[in-house]
This record gives sequence, C-alpha cells and structure tokens, in this order.
Amino acid sequence: MAKPVVRLQVVQALMFAGLAALVGRAAQVQLVRGARYAAEAQAQRTQRVVLEARRGTLYDRHGTPIALTQETYHVGVAPNELRDPVRDGRLIMRQLRLTLRRWEHGLRKRYAYFQGPYSALEIHPLRAVQGVHLEPVLNRFYPSPDFARAVIGRVGADGRGASGLERTLDSLLAGTPGAAVVLRDRAGLEYESPARLIAGPVAGHDVVLTLDAELQEIAQRALDEALRRMDAEGGDVLMLDPVSGEVLAVAARHDDGGARPSAFSDVFEPGSTAKIFAAAALLTGNLVRPDERVSGEGGKYRLASRTIEDEHPLPTLTLADAIRVSSNIALVKFAARLAPEEQYRILRDFGFGAPTGIEFPAESPGRLRFPKDWTRPSAASLAMGYELSVTPLQLAVAYAALGNEGVLLQPSLLREIRTPDGKVIYRHRPEPVRRVVPPEVAAQLRDLLLGVVEGGTGAEAALTTFPLAAKTGTARRVVDGRYAPGQYTASFAALFPADQPQLVVVVKIDSPRRGSFFAAQTAAPVTRSMLEQALAARTVALDRARLSTSVPAPESAPLKGDGGVVPYVVGWPYRPDSAATGPERAVPDVGGRPIREAVHALHRRGFRVVLKGWGAVDHTWPAAGERARAGSTVTLFATDRP
Repeated sequence: MAKPVVRLQVVQALMFAGLAALVGRAAQVQLVRGARYAAEAQAQRTQRVVLEARRGTLYDRHGTPIALTQETYHVGVAPNELRDPVRDGRLIMRQLRLTLRRWEHGLRKRYAYFQGPYSALEIHPLRAVQGVHLEPVLNRFYPSPDFARAVIGRVGADGRGASGLERTLDSLLAGTPGAAVVLRDRAGLEYESPARLIAGPVAGHDVVLTLDAELQEIAQRALDEALRRMDAEGGDVLMLDPVSGEVLAVAARHDDGGARPSAFSDVFEPGSTAKIFAAAALLTGNLVRPDERVSGEGGKYRLASRTIEDEHPLPTLTLADAIRVSSNIALVKFAARLAPEEQYRILRDFGFGAPTGIEFPAESPGRLRFPKDWTRPSAASLAMGYELSVTPLQLAVAYAALGNEGVLLQPSLLREIRTPDGKVIYRHRPEPVRRVVPPEVAAQLRDLLLGVVEGGTGAEAALTTFPLAAKTGTARRVVDGRYAPGQYTASFAALFPADQPQLVVVVKIDSPRRGSFFAAQTAAPVTRSMLEQALAARTVALDRARLSTSVPAPESAPLKGDGGVVPYVVGWPYRPDSAATGPERAVPDVGGRPIREAVHALHRRGFRVVLKGWGAVDHTWPAAGERARAGSTVTLFATDRP
C-alpha cells in the first residue's frame, strides 16, 4: 500500500495536470479561437436587417400621381407583453378589424402575427401599445391601374421594375436600401430596443412624365368605344406635341386582353397616310407645279404587271387633288419623277426604318429597305404606303416634323427628374434630329393636308371651330408575313390646328369587322371626338391663347328653341367654374343629337362642356331644362345607339 506522501503527490500531480489542461483550454478559447467565438456570439445576438428605400413617384405633366409608393404594416403581438390584455385587446381588435374568435386564437400563441397589410392611419393608435410590434412594408400603388398600363409597366415581386417605364427607369426610381442591426435573445426574438442604424435608406428620384392624364383618359375611352363599336381586333392612339416632341397620350387595346406597348413595338403598313412624304420629296425638289395635272385614267391604271385603282376617280388631278382624294394613280405618276435614292432619302429623313430614340426598351425600328433591294414595283408601292412598315410613334413623329416647320424632333416620355428633396436635376428640352424639309415646304404640305379635311377623304374629322390638317390611310393587313384576305388597317394622322399645330394625333384601328373598314369612316370620326373632348377639357396641354388666334369656321344653324335667345358670350379660353358669373339660363335639350352639334348648342348658350362617352348624346348634367349659370360646366353623357 502506497504511503500517504506518495498518494498526496499523485493527487497534486493530477490537480496540476487538470489546471494545466484548463489553462490550456482557456488559452485556446480566449487567444486562439476567441475572435471566432466572439463573432458567432455576435451573430446569434444581433441580426443585420435591410431597410427598404422608398421608390420614386411617377407623375403626369400636371403633377397627378401615376405610380407611387405607400407604406403599409404587418402587425405582430406578444400577448405576454401586454400591460392590460383586456383593454389593449379591444383596441387591437378594433384597429385591425379582428373578430373575437381570431383574437382569442392569437392569444393562445406566444407571438400572434396579423399580415394585413394595414395602413399608417389604422395602426397609429397601436404605436404606443407595449407588446405590439410593427413591420413596415413599402408597396407600389397605381391610383388608376389601367392608366397607360403598357407604357408605365409594373414592379415585380422583388420590388424592382419588371416592365415598361418602371423597368427602364429602375435605376432612377429604386433608391438605395439602408441597413440596421437589431438585438435578439437566445430564442431569436427581437429585443424591444432601438435598432443600431448602419446606413439610412435613400429614396429614389421622382420622375415627371410628359403624359397628360386627361388626354390619356380621353384617348383610352375613345379607343375602347371605337373598338367595341367597330368590333375591331385592336388599335392604338398616340398624341404628340410637335413643337417639343413630348408624348402626351399613348393608348393601346387588343382583343386578346394583352397590355403590350404596340404604339412603340408593333408595325403596320401606313397606306395613304404615307403619301404626304412622296409629296414632300416632289415639292422639295421642285418636281411638280401647283397647277400641273395628270390623268386619272378612269380609276384604273395598268403599271407593269399590276393594276392600280382609285376609290374616288377624277378625270385629271393636281398634286393637291391627289392628296385630297387619296388618289393612288396620281401619286404613282407624280412619284415616278423621283429617283429611288430620292424617294428612299425622304422616307429615311422622316425617321422611318430607324428607332426614334424614345426612352422605352421595346421600340421597333420598323422596316424600310435600301433601294438596291427594291423590286420593279417598289417605287409605286412606297408612294402608296406599302412595302414600308412603321410604328404609330414613327408616323406621329414624322407628321410632327410637318407641324414643326420641317424639323424632326426626338420624341420623349420624360419631362423632369427630381431628387427626393424636390430639386430638379433634369428637364426636357426639344432635341432636333435633322431638318427634313424647308419651312415653306412644310407649310405647303400642311395646306395639302388641310384640303383632305375640308373637302376630301378626311371630312368626317372636320371641326367647326378650328381647321384640321390630316390624312386617311387604309391598307391591307399583314398577318404572319402575308396579306390576310378581308383584313385592313385603318389609320388617320392629324395636325391640330392646321395653321400652328399644337397636337399630332395618330389613330390606328386593326381589322374593323362591323361597318366600313375605310379610315374615313372609322379612324377619322374617333379623332374628331377626341379633339372635341380635348377642347372642352380644363387641364389639357394646349396653348389656349394661341388657339384663340385661329380663325374659326362658321357655326352651324342653331337648334330649335335657340331662337330669340341672346347668347352669353364666353371668351376663349374658358375660365374655371369659379368665374361663372353670367346670368342663369336653362340647359337646352340635346339628347339624341351628335356630340358636335350638342357641344356647339351648349357653347352658344354660354356653357362649358365636358364629354363622357362617345356616340350620340344620351343626357346631360345638369339635366335639360334645369337652370345653370352661364360659364359653368355641363357634362354630356354619350352612348352608342343602334
């Protein structure tokens, strides 16, 4: 048996060995792996969270929000943290609109979660309640979801722009997310303590678009009514300011329900709307005299292996006659004086065959072949608007050059870009691309287009108040690379007013199946309706002072019942209703009458007019017979009638 001294020494040795191991382990933990364990502990105790940045707002040109970001909240409740479960529970149920059963079910949980989302107004009384945890969420909101949807686009599930301008402008709108650190306990629950901010979120820039909300509404409503009335497959409406190049309205509709930006992306053969460009080349090169005539060939003209026909044959025609009645034969004869290079150059100069440069990701360049690729009939086809594919935007930009004294401008959808604090860092300025024709030639071409409306194929678009310069176009429709039998594209391009244009309007109707398929009876009346509504609107982007200098056409005969009434004269432009200080008078009965006739009857009585709908007038508000003060607004409600 070992001696006590030996046993004591063994115990001491073991103790020293244990202490050495403990010290070694402590050294390993503290010195060797200390940083690693500290980092793991920090990671368990804290969590880095991303603070979403507020996405910038999209406005129309007058400041109307089109797309904005709203802050909503998810609500979490920790029942064991409530100071007064009964009183606090009643408040929570009332603000979150919870049933008693749902609230009692939540009380049985360690942490009750109510997704909502709830608005800031709804959760405001809950901010001071202990045990209520608010989780803010930023949501993209579109006040009018159908407003220019194909152009505006949408935001994806990740909060980034997925289509349209939301995608194109994503780097401007998105902003920069921030970051913060929050403390958590061993169970992973967040402490009720302020988060440690690492970097605050920076909101995105606000963008003011060139779109005019009221013109956009007019365009969308008119197009919807036209497609329903004509049973058409689809269509487009585009409005443009010819002096600035700003796009004011873009409407697109398709019977498949798709929301694609077809005014920028889909091409069509423009037909007779392109005849004015052949005339531009002829006038620029002094290749035709104003009084020079060519034979109408009795309405049929054999050219090489094809026969060209006219819908409105005349014995002989000048260039003005050819544009006015849209003569294929006369235009082909006049255009034969152009060399292929000249004909190609004028079309190219007007912007065809190339992107316009608008700030949109899906723009099509259209199609214009080089002269070396033309066949024998190509020159004649191009003069009539065939063998040429354009977008509605390209056609509008080309007509805008005629209204801008012959200078082609790059179109734009962006008017201003502003920082979150309101500082303007970009403002649109007109961007000339090239001079296409001299100013005097542009004026001559507008005169030719004026004749189309005053006594030609565009008479259905005529306004009684201001002159309009325009051109109709009806072309066979290409489907899957071939002309589809019985299908046509009706188009109409207009400059309003004719003398000092402020607005370019392009209307395209695809395959109208009810009634006429000619543009004169389809697209032209739609244009007239939209212009009448724009004139009656209060905030549309028109220079009323310049319009007031235009010479109005003679007024039509008054409605029955107008006789003997001295009209109250309202100056143009009209003033808001607050300026309606004239005498009271009865609202005339205009039910069942065409919109144009009804509008002028109300104008003669001294009333302002706002149009709702398209077709014949159904009723007015105030109603017929009621008395209203001169200078106030009467709303016309129009519907189609069989």
